[in-house]
Amino acid sequence: MAVSVLMSVLIVLLATPLMRRFALAFDILDIPDHRKSHGNAVPLLGGVAVYFGIASGLFSSYESFHLFSGLLLGGTLIVVAGVIDDVRGLSSGTRLAIQVMAACMVIISGYRIDFLPNTMMGNIGEVLLTVIWITGITNAVNYMDGLDGLAAGIAAISAHCFSIIAALSGQYSLCVFTQILAVVCLAFIPFNLKGNKIFLGDAGSTFLGFTLAGIAVIGHWASDHVLRLSVPVLILGVPIFDMIFTTIMRVKEGKIHTVGEWLDYAGKDHFHHRLIDIGLRSRSSVLFIFFIAIALGISAIIVSQSEETFVGLMAILQGIIIFGTIGVLMIVGAGRRSGWDISDT
Repeated sequence: MAVSVLMSVLIVLLATPLMRRFALAFDILDIPDHRKSHGNAVPLLGGVAVYFGIASGLFSSYESFHLFSGLLLGGTLIVVAGVIDDVRGLSSGTRLAIQVMAACMVIISGYRIDFLPNTMMGNIGEVLLTVIWITGITNAVNYMDGLDGLAAGIAAISAHCFSIIAALSGQYSLCVFTQILAVVCLAFIPFNLKGNKIFLGDAGSTFLGFTLAGIAVIGHWASDHVLRLSVPVLILGVPIFDMIFTTIMRVKEGKIHTVGEWLDYAGKDHFHHRLIDIGLRSRSSVLFIFFIAIALGISAIIVSQSEETFVGLMAILQGIIIFGTIGVLMIVGAGRRSGWDISDT
């Protein structure tokens, strides 16, 4: 494990500056506009370095590579599509089709959501749910990539929570893989913060989302069959809730009407934007979201290790209360931005 983790970190530390120079040389830049929080053009392709770091860690372990080959192949497709999108742009339909193809690679490799009756309709339902889950989380994490260090930090926290549960339940190969993902993200964050920074780009944020979604499908997260479903939802609760809440608000306000518009729409109405609207600075908003993610991750660990249904349900209830807190903050933030009278909110 130590060799794989160290190799991954080393690759990221070496590859990230190289990808920054490459992006600058070929003008692969994130140009600021009214929808973005940065003031200067910033190189993209940091996600490619993250991909190389994770792939190198898997290649160093035959067992891990064999178990996660489908996830890595799908992730490779996501990264390639993301790079093309960062360089020249892809239509929303093309991006979604590629994400569905990548999700199918995970399913073909033998993994899918498994809780419906073992019938033809049940199997079809599980395949459809798996595709929806993977594509949904892929885009949810992508939407979180709006402040420096946020997407990589959320991915690191989520991966570490998955790693703890995997270790406690004897899923050692999955534990190694999730630790590789966590340390790679942590190694990348300083490059996303300092003056000569680099962004993950769509290639990186979608790859992280896809990988986390695949990990959730591959692992076994709780002994209780029903409670097991809540563990990945709690760990990935921040991007899931952010995606659902912003989607509902955009539909309600008539901003989106189709899946394509949903994929293409970019606005300052995500959780991290709402925190800024209520007065937090960017770094404070990122730290606040990290604490929320850690709290939800702890709830997930409690659920996974609980032998009593009641204890697990209490941990889930705690998660629901946290989601409620997020919802209130987003509503207050929306009111501040729109100039509503929120004195009674």
